[in-house]
Amino acid sequence: MLPKEEFLFLWNHAAIKVLDIRYELIKPEGIGKLYKLPANMFLYTTGGGAEVQIDLTNYTLEGFHLIHGGKGSTLQIVATDKGFEYYMVFYRASIPLTSNKLIARAMQSNNPFNYQYSLVPNSPITMFEKIHYMYIEWENAKNLGKFTIKSLFYQLLNEIFMQLDLDSVDIQKLNVSSQIKAYIEKNYAQPLTLESIAKALRYSPSHLSIQFKQQIGCSPIEYLIQLRIEKASILLEQTNASLRDIAMGVGYSDVYYFSRLFKKRVGVSPTKFRQMEQVNRLVKDSPSMSERYSIVDFSFQDYIEKGYQYNERKYESMNKKGLSAIATLFLCLTLLLSACSSGASTNIGGEKQASTTQTASESQTKIISTMKGDVEIPVNPERVVVMYYTGDVLAFDVTPVGSSKIQEGAAFEEELKTVESLGEWFEPNVEAVIQLKPDVIIIPSKEELYDEMQKIAPTVMIDFSTSLDERLTKIGEVLGKEKEAKELLANFYAKVEDSQEKLKKAGILDKTVSIMEGGKGKMSVVTSYTFGRGSQAIYEYLGMKAPEIIQQKIDDKNNKEEAIDVSLEVITDYAGDYVFRSSYEGMVDLTDHPVWSNIPAIKEGRLIEMDFGFCYYNDIYSLTKQLDFIVDRLVATAK
Repeated sequence: MLPKEEFLFLWNHAAIKVLDIRYELIKPEGIGKLYKLPANMFLYTTGGGAEVQIDLTNYTLEGFHLIHGGKGSTLQIVATDKGFEYYMVFYRASIPLTSNKLIARAMQSNNPFNYQYSLVPNSPITMFEKIHYMYIEWENAKNLGKFTIKSLFYQLLNEIFMQLDLDSVDIQKLNVSSQIKAYIEKNYAQPLTLESIAKALRYSPSHLSIQFKQQIGCSPIEYLIQLRIEKASILLEQTNASLRDIAMGVGYSDVYYFSRLFKKRVGVSPTKFRQMEQVNRLVKDSPSMSERYSIVDFSFQDYIEKGYQYNERKYESMNKKGLSAIATLFLCLTLLLSACSSGASTNIGGEKQASTTQTASESQTKIISTMKGDVEIPVNPERVVVMYYTGDVLAFDVTPVGSSKIQEGAAFEEELKTVESLGEWFEPNVEAVIQLKPDVIIIPSKEELYDEMQKIAPTVMIDFSTSLDERLTKIGEVLGKEKEAKELLANFYAKVEDSQEKLKKAGILDKTVSIMEGGKGKMSVVTSYTFGRGSQAIYEYLGMKAPEIIQQKIDDKNNKEEAIDVSLEVITDYAGDYVFRSSYEGMVDLTDHPVWSNIPAIKEGRLIEMDFGFCYYNDIYSLTKQLDFIVDRLVATAK
């Protein structure tokens, strides 16, 4: 419930515009169409009766009544045998941009225009007259009429807020999450996606995801996974259904993926979970064991619903003999259950085969060391999701199932035409990643990103500062291609030597090179060999030098500036014998600029334009392509 003071405070700062005014008359027992409100709305009933539902809230209306609903709410009206007569006033309200932080914070946490409430008016005729007159004016309203409507709307608001101030009215926030939860709980066994849920509830996927996360604390797909795991746990404990049947029953067509997801969420495989629950049930049903409960805490592992993890507790025994007896009984029961499971597997529609497949699959894993500790991954992962390090993965002839968004013109752009784009490096679409069912996720160093991704699949985080050799060696280890990593590096350094030799023969290797970007009154000049824009290829691997004023910064180990802004008036001091410019669509054309056009390198045709997307990345795939481009252009320019 929203505090009324804050509610009125925000309304008082709002800019209001009336968008539409409608009058409707539904015949007795007629049903109004189900639709989403296109804007915030006041619904005012003037006659008859109806059952009105806004989202999951039901109202039984008769006579005069006022309801407020937020934009995006779902409205359904079913008239009684008396029919139903009502007006709807649609409006838009917004808080203008302001430096008042109090208003901004209040608006962010409690948007009052999305709240839902209803009241029986104290002065129904006064309210009716205002709304009816607004409706009459609306049909042919010109400037004066529109002003009259706006004036009447403010008077209507004043009537409503005065009553809200006097009465105890429950102001409820637009409860998108309740709709989503109800839909997921009803359809969890279906092949749901964020898009299908959004389509069914008539929301955009992004709006639905944001609203749900704000109100519940997790994404809709995360909630769906939690619900499915909970349902699967119950089926494993209470039935003898096969893993395949249980997986299908909770919405997973791939039993291997279900088993792996279950183990990640619960801490043990589905088969192990079932055995432990059966052991636990047998022990609790044993009269001899129940006699020991007063002196022994006999809990093998406790299940924690919220986290879907197991929390181990140690036995607390008052004598060693008691502990020995319990341990012996536990061993016997475990062996007995294992024997029963083996014998019964052939009679449970494929349970034995599923268990064997799962065990074999689980054994095909390895442990690798990462900056976040040891991570268990498949020996040869087939479904790879990668953020930023896409070119490195492609260099191994591995096409990822999903990749972060790439810059247009990237060296590997063509290779990713059939690969799903997941969004920015550090802000991927989490639901889209989940839907891809990755075996492993490779990401750059960002704690928030790691926290999200490691919940989905084994995640390997690689530091941005890692050298090319270290990074490629680690990715090769992840992909099960250690030998190929060595070959890639050997071939790359051979290309570097060959490239240097070509430049040396052309008399270019000892020339100075500048890398620039921009042009609106100033240029950004690269002062590092780790900034992209071709800096690694030119300064680090080819070993070419920049003009002294730039080279000092490149050589300074304490230099934190990867690029500096330089005004065009002094840009000549920063221009080398050759100038590479990172080019992009819409950049400033400096052709006729007197300072720029008189720089010797520009004037004498030693300016090389290099596409921003092409020179942006520093993976081995991109670096290889960049070396070819840079050397070819330098040699061609020198001729």
